[in-house]
Amino acid sequence: MGVETHVAVPTNSGKAIEEWVAAGATVHVSDLRLPLRHLPLLPTAARRARELVAAVRPDLIHSHFVTTTCLLRIALGRRHAVPRIFQVAGPLHLEHWWARWFEIALAGPSDFWIGSSRCINNWYHRSGVPSERLFLSYWGFETRKQSADKTGILRELVAARPGEIIVGNISWMYPPKFFLGQRVGLKCHEDLIEALGCVCRERPNVLGVIVGGAWNGATWYEEKLRRLAYTAAGHRIRFTGPIAGDTAKRAWRDFDLAVHVPLSENCGGVIEPLNAGVPVIASAIGGLPEVIIDGRTGTLVPPRRPRALAKAILEALDRRKQCLEMATEGKRLVDTMFDVERTAEEVYHVYRHLLDPNHPPPAQFDSVQFLSAGFTA
Repeated sequence: MGVETHVAVPTNSGKAIEEWVAAGATVHVSDLRLPLRHLPLLPTAARRARELVAAVRPDLIHSHFVTTTCLLRIALGRRHAVPRIFQVAGPLHLEHWWARWFEIALAGPSDFWIGSSRCINNWYHRSGVPSERLFLSYWGFETRKQSADKTGILRELVAARPGEIIVGNISWMYPPKFFLGQRVGLKCHEDLIEALGCVCRERPNVLGVIVGGAWNGATWYEEKLRRLAYTAAGHRIRFTGPIAGDTAKRAWRDFDLAVHVPLSENCGGVIEPLNAGVPVIASAIGGLPEVIIDGRTGTLVPPRRPRALAKAILEALDRRKQCLEMATEGKRLVDTMFDVERTAEEVYHVYRHLLDPNHPPPAQFDSVQFLSAGFTA
């Protein structure tokens, strides 16, 4: 869209580097994370940030992570003239008063936010951030490239027999953050396993499948989940371990029902299965109700209620035709809501608006409005 893009990354390795270069960006290797565990390194990190900004001389600064955003605000000061945009990936830090306060307190007059869900923007509204400094743009990807045709790859991975119904999810296994008071992992695999145990005991043709590995080497947590699953349902709950991203995209199509019941979430974990035409059950938390419109694009359940979740799974299996119809409606929604061509244009118009207030900000996508009457950006 004609925007000259420079990107700061902490290391020169990793597949994202190739993707940035292929996209036409200029890559700068500079670690701009806030060194919370090594605060004596803060002055050095702040100096790196100031030097990079001075060298690039950007019209806008666009950040995507809490710690990099906070470091930039500390390094450049609250009164820095260049507009800074924080595109907020998820609500986790906003759900804890001290983290929310710290991030917002560092912001100055030139700081703006792009919430990647209405849930995120509502947190900022309630915290006193003016609406004119808040924009909305859901994360985009190439939604039109996904096919809903089953591949058989997942059934092969877990040795599923003909006629067995696959219920489960694909996600990293994040161990509990005890300093946040968590007793279960962020994605609540514990609740999913307990619910699947109830379902598998009642429906012998159901196979629970959990795809993904331990995040950041937390193999102890994965081993704990495997023990819980064996106790709950023996070999009726199966784990694949981590799989490649391209394989995961194809594996989604083999699920008969996807279940995503995290403690905290933005919109992730439900977009991919809907994009693959798979019925979804999700927790009524974070930005998930903006995608899973209960009874329209999927089913919502209260968080941390494994018995209610088991009941919802059994009901979904009893009305599979209706659930497939909801999944079709859900696919229609996510194919537009998360289409990268649409979301990129939103971000571009945020840039234009901040550089020229006479240029109107982008319209905010409303999923309910889209389903009811359509939406024109």
